[in-house]
Amino acid sequence: MNKTFGAQSTTDEVLEGVDLSGKRVLVTGVSAGLGVETARALAAHGAAVVGAARDLAKAERATAVVRSDAANGGSLELVALDLADLASVRACADALNAKGRSFDIVIANAGVMATPFGKTADGFETQFGTNHLGHFVLVNRIAGLMKSGSRLVNLSSAGHRFSDVDLQDPNFEHTAYSEFVAYGRSKTANILFAVEFDRRHRAGGVRATAVHPGGIRTELGRHMDPAATQAMIERINADMERQGGARFEFKTIPQGAVTSVWAGVIAEADAVGGRYCEDCHVAEVIDDPAFRGGVRPYALDPEHAKALWAMSEAMVGETF
Repeated sequence: MNKTFGAQSTTDEVLEGVDLSGKRVLVTGVSAGLGVETARALAAHGAAVVGAARDLAKAERATAVVRSDAANGGSLELVALDLADLASVRACADALNAKGRSFDIVIANAGVMATPFGKTADGFETQFGTNHLGHFVLVNRIAGLMKSGSRLVNLSSAGHRFSDVDLQDPNFEHTAYSEFVAYGRSKTANILFAVEFDRRHRAGGVRATAVHPGGIRTELGRHMDPAATQAMIERINADMERQGGARFEFKTIPQGAVTSVWAGVIAEADAVGGRYCEDCHVAEVIDDPAFRGGVRPYALDPEHAKALWAMSEAMVGETF
């Protein structure tokens, strides 16, 4: 890597001079926000992008910019995917496998945040079922399409610090529900899934990483009360002031999508494989609940990752 990028970098800056012609990329969640920008940036540099979304009509409207900016043979194809319904996930994977075309990059971008308590079509707690289990089944079912040199990028969050996964009670059957604890569990699961997927596939040249995009104003926060959001920002700023760090600032969408693109295209595979990245660099391991940056040790624990994998297989009724 000849250039250094950071929190303020954008997708176009990171991909300047990069030709992705002949590369094929799957991006989930292309009906809004980061998914659309990720697809746009990749297609603008020549990649053939397959965009997955639950609402195809909405995705068709949202991705007009992807097609208009596509260059050097770049393209966009949309496929139906509802991560909260494993029948839809399996149908999507079956359709992709039937075509038999390999992927150079899979970006598991879609997700929900801080939702009221609810359950997916298969009875899983909404955030864990959507953010983790849906992608767990999709990615594992299409793993055969990922050849040597390909990468998986899981969208996690600094919110993983809210909670480790609970292997005893993943669906809050015996635990009082908290929307941010549930979100934290699902985002920790995204990291642990990348850790174990990387361990299982790196001998074949396939690597996996997890990324934190930063704080961005997108539809992801639609369930959050504005007053609660402001209170959270104030707490973050108070912590950062004590630590001598910079105040929290929202990123633009191109800044928010940049770490996904950097980790999937630009970074060295050995540097990011099995790791957690933020602001276009591999994050430090920091065991301090008050510190917003870095990654908590439990999210990279290899034995913990294996245990989550086994539990996830049992929950979805499939062995990978």
